[in-house]
Amino acid sequence: MIREIALTLTPEEAASEEMITQAVASKLRLKRSDFTFNIAKRSLDARRMDVKVQLVVEVYVNQQRPPLFTPVCFPDVSHASHSAIVVGFGPAGIFASLTLLENGIKPIVIERGKDVHNRLIDTAKLCQSGTLNPESNYAFGEGGAGAFSDGKLYTRSVKRGNVKKVLALLVQHGADPSILYDAHPHIGSDKLPYIIERIRNTILEHGGEIHFSKRVDSILSDGERTSGVRCSDGEEFSGPVILATGHSAKDIYFELERKGFVLEAKSTAVGVRVEHSQFLIDRMQYHSRDGRGLYLSPAAYSLKTQVSGRGVYSFCMCPGGVIVPASSEGGSMVVNGMSPSSRRGKWANSGIVTEVRREEMDGDDPFSVLRYIEGIERSCYNPGFAAPAELLVEFINDKPRTAPASSSYPRPLVLTRLDDVLPPIVAVSLREGFKAFGRMTRSAFLSDSALLIAPETRTSSPVRILRDSSMKQGAGLYPAGEGAGYAGGIVSAAIDGTEAALRLGGDL
Repeated sequence: MIREIALTLTPEEAASEEMITQAVASKLRLKRSDFTFNIAKRSLDARRMDVKVQLVVEVYVNQQRPPLFTPVCFPDVSHASHSAIVVGFGPAGIFASLTLLENGIKPIVIERGKDVHNRLIDTAKLCQSGTLNPESNYAFGEGGAGAFSDGKLYTRSVKRGNVKKVLALLVQHGADPSILYDAHPHIGSDKLPYIIERIRNTILEHGGEIHFSKRVDSILSDGERTSGVRCSDGEEFSGPVILATGHSAKDIYFELERKGFVLEAKSTAVGVRVEHSQFLIDRMQYHSRDGRGLYLSPAAYSLKTQVSGRGVYSFCMCPGGVIVPASSEGGSMVVNGMSPSSRRGKWANSGIVTEVRREEMDGDDPFSVLRYIEGIERSCYNPGFAAPAELLVEFINDKPRTAPASSSYPRPLVLTRLDDVLPPIVAVSLREGFKAFGRMTRSAFLSDSALLIAPETRTSSPVRILRDSSMKQGAGLYPAGEGAGYAGGIVSAAIDGTEAALRLGGDL
């Protein structure tokens, strides 16, 4: 017999399997020897002073509990009759490749950056000395931008594809099983590279190919059908193409436009990173002067408001995290946030961004929003990727500027009036949004030590590659993921890559 029950426990009780077992036995009036259980869902209710953990538990009475998931058995595709090219090995490309493999199609992956461990060396150089490798950084390389962004797996795209299967494949390759039932699952930027490496090995061991440090420069066609790609070293690969290049590979957009593909500008969001002490966020979210205590995880927040009809909201919140230079080209400044699996760092950071609408841009060409973002990134650049920074309260109140406080950012901070480097509509919207967040949090968010670091500009692609089946790119080219303008985050990109691979397989 299978029973599903809901439990409301204290954080201490929820941290103990023994206490959960006691709660199940008490609620169902069973002996502990008569049942086993799996946790189906775990969430935190921190709306009141008395923080509770909500569990949904599947109880198996007088029977063994089943495994949390069934591993996928991949076939060997070394001599498969069909192959497909996957350009880019971020979340969309990774899950497109796994889906091709599962369906007996040989994936041939072409990634402009390095493998994830050599990529770590290049990101360390960027943080330590400001030396940027334009082909291997926080945007380019195995795992894509998601490899160093905390591994946050929460998504609202549950109707677009099989979220459970995406999470199960990550667990199959080493992720903690808790991601299968946590309401806001995450892996951690310290653990995700090893999971990505295991996925790479699965693809190689079953006959797939992966080519690193190989940039695709040209899309090849045979009549009106995409027939393959040409790389910067002149090597060509033939076959249908899943294009999963991520939101920072601007050169691909220009190549597609030259070849007559249909692109359009896409609205996005830009802003800054705001950094608080994690202790302050714990106190704010858990309503306790003592912070999170022994059994609660480092607190996160999600804030949103409207300013004159324009959304202002938190994005990619990183408890216990750090802010890093995420530029992919010289002369431009971009920051992003990441945090390890423990989230035990001193600082908490989040993007606070506001909408940028394509209809507000100069020009109606596909690159109007992209040019707008490039302008922000250039205006914020300082040599060595020193980041413009300003105290939050000084940005809001236009007080005399003081030196930025200490920060997790590994490069120097440059005292900057952010109104001078951000477009007026962005600065005004952020300022009013911060004031609203202060009201929502009884002024806790407006801490005197809170720091703004600019700019956060890579929230989503500013260009969309149209992929209606009636258009040219419906034949042989399958744009997927964030770079194609159809996803935002690891799981939604993984789902989109999966769907692209299934469409390709159906067309063979």
